[in-house]
Amino acid sequence: MSIHFDASARVLTLRTASSSYQMQIDELGFLRHLYYGRDTGTADLRHLHRFYDLGFSGNHYEHRLERAPSPDTIPQEYASSGAGDYRVPAVVALTPSGHRGTDWRYVSHEITAGKYALAGLPSAYDNGGECETLTVTLRDAASGLTLRLHYGVFEALDIITRAAELQNDASVPVTLEKAASVCLDLPFGSWDLMHFHGRHCLERQPERLKLPHGVVSVGSERGMSSHQHNPFVILCDHAATEDAGDCIGLMLVYSGSFRCEIERSQTDSVRAVLGVSPLDFSWTLQPGETFTAPEVLLSCAEGLTRLSQQYHRFLRRNICRGRHHLARRPVLVNSWEAAYFDISADRLLALAREAKDVGAELFVLDDGWFRGRKDDNAGLGDWFENKEKLPHGLGDLVSRITALGLQFGIWIEPEMVNENSDLYRAHPDWALTVPGRTPIMARNQLVLDMSRADVRDYLFDTLSALLREHDISYVKWDMNRSLSDVFSKALPAARQGEVLHRYVLGVYDLLERLTSAFPDVLFEGCAGGGGRFDAGMLCYVPQIWLSDDTDPIERLKIQRGTSFGYPMSAMGAHVSASPNHQTGRTTPMETRAVVAMAGAFGYELDLTKLSPEEKDAIRAQIRRFRADEDVVQNGLYYRLTDETNTWFTAWQTVSEDQSRSIVSLVVQNVEPYKSAPHLRLKGLDPDAVYEIEEDNIAVSGAALMYAGYTMARMLGDYPAAQLHLKKKEGESQ
Repeated sequence: MSIHFDASARVLTLRTASSSYQMQIDELGFLRHLYYGRDTGTADLRHLHRFYDLGFSGNHYEHRLERAPSPDTIPQEYASSGAGDYRVPAVVALTPSGHRGTDWRYVSHEITAGKYALAGLPSAYDNGGECETLTVTLRDAASGLTLRLHYGVFEALDIITRAAELQNDASVPVTLEKAASVCLDLPFGSWDLMHFHGRHCLERQPERLKLPHGVVSVGSERGMSSHQHNPFVILCDHAATEDAGDCIGLMLVYSGSFRCEIERSQTDSVRAVLGVSPLDFSWTLQPGETFTAPEVLLSCAEGLTRLSQQYHRFLRRNICRGRHHLARRPVLVNSWEAAYFDISADRLLALAREAKDVGAELFVLDDGWFRGRKDDNAGLGDWFENKEKLPHGLGDLVSRITALGLQFGIWIEPEMVNENSDLYRAHPDWALTVPGRTPIMARNQLVLDMSRADVRDYLFDTLSALLREHDISYVKWDMNRSLSDVFSKALPAARQGEVLHRYVLGVYDLLERLTSAFPDVLFEGCAGGGGRFDAGMLCYVPQIWLSDDTDPIERLKIQRGTSFGYPMSAMGAHVSASPNHQTGRTTPMETRAVVAMAGAFGYELDLTKLSPEEKDAIRAQIRRFRADEDVVQNGLYYRLTDETNTWFTAWQTVSEDQSRSIVSLVVQNVEPYKSAPHLRLKGLDPDAVYEIEEDNIAVSGAALMYAGYTMARMLGDYPAAQLHLKKKEGESQ
């Protein structure tokens, strides 16, 4: 059993392979958080931590005489508001009387086998008896709200999922102005915050800071998880490194506006509250209705590397789903940087023939194929073939490309519409715009109101026809702007605060319908590159285009930052042209390939312009990737260098059974007469002997990890190298 209840102490303990999570139902019915960290067994921790009354802090009415611990010093499982706890609240609820406070008291709890589900929201799933669920029910008598806290314990995987449901059991409506998914109190310790900021073409850059007193907030108000911030944070001990120190991750399974608030209080306790952003949010619950907050994935580990590996394994196995989630992915060639909007059947066929010749398996037709699409000013919403560019029709092109022995993929941007489109002319009310005001435009496009069922039905019918009528095995789902002018013509004024969240629920609904109807199609996510790279999208798309910046030197930073939470198998990564279209930088073909091989591999350049030698190099790269793919996609990932190393970047993947390993290195700054890069490898079997293919030598895992390995000197512009290690069977040192 991974969930234990001590009835006499009224203590609930959740245990995973290497962590413990404990809470207590106290004498007043409050659900106190006691501990989350390395495994302590089922020991009762109530008496190990003491809290006190503080001057200028109140006491619960029942404890007014003995001055018991103040509410704003006690760790909570789901923080109340307006009831003596002055720290960041998890929920703010407006009752008809005008009161906004809540005061949660225990009602009951239930322990069940299997994993809970969330209505309308993606969440982790039980992959065959791996999970046990705890549901704790609390109630606020004044508002009539009932709170259900769900805990899914994946013992072997070292993951605890959390979610919250708020139900209105009163006879009058209640409006939620904030409804977070998780509140995590850490009453003791010295914590840093690690978050992942960025911008378009430089997503998920790690930043680590010592928590000041007060509130640190990161998040997105863009209607999407965004390029600027990711819904994943790490709380780690000041001294934590890749290999040591307490690290706790919080990952939100959500793709819309979010907020993470971290408060270091007057007593130096730390509280993390994560969920849907409360800005421009309100949700009216009629009597009997329930609001479900998105799920959060909690994980605790010693060292950042192990924390990353726990998330990688869990996301691959228990978040991504469908026939593609663990399957090998086809090596693709995408037409975008080869042709942009300037496409024709002849040009695409020429590119496809070259793709087949070099060994690619999937040809992807990107933007520009649909009706009215000459540039990015028209056509979005009209998902029908462009007869001007494809006079014989899309079906003819698909048939001719699949006849070459290639799979066929296509680009769509379902959530967007151009004013210059038949769809907008017929349904201008389907776009998010504010009455009486001209809208903000981005890429000269507007956003469809995905909260509307009629919009989703149109898109489902149109895209289903496209997929039924053509032999399409891959869809790239793009989203090329943030939301603004958020106003739905289908909702009354009092409910406009629901639109942003309903938009995300609508996206999930459409994805659920399409992926269920077409289970054999591989869907890849994209939002101007990596603007919606989150666990919510990964529930429907097992890979996401990592960034619109395909420069391999920039990608080193993006892939490294992303790796703290997300697996290599989820990162769409392509070899593109040199000089690079985004930066103008010139890099060797080998370097571009080494970097792209760390993800879901493909090419995005005009193969018809390459020399015979370059095509031979691509053939060899594809063969190498195929041989290495299982280790890269499903192995354990190690960061061998950190952001302070401006000389080179190195990383390593090791198969779960430690039989194979691949080490990759890219030099960013070549200097004269500098010693060659020296690496201490990780994750190997210290007692085994490993053959290094490139050197034709054999050495122990212990030697490679503790003494290290010096690479050959590498000169020139941005050189790269890989090492392939294979365990020698039956030999040890």
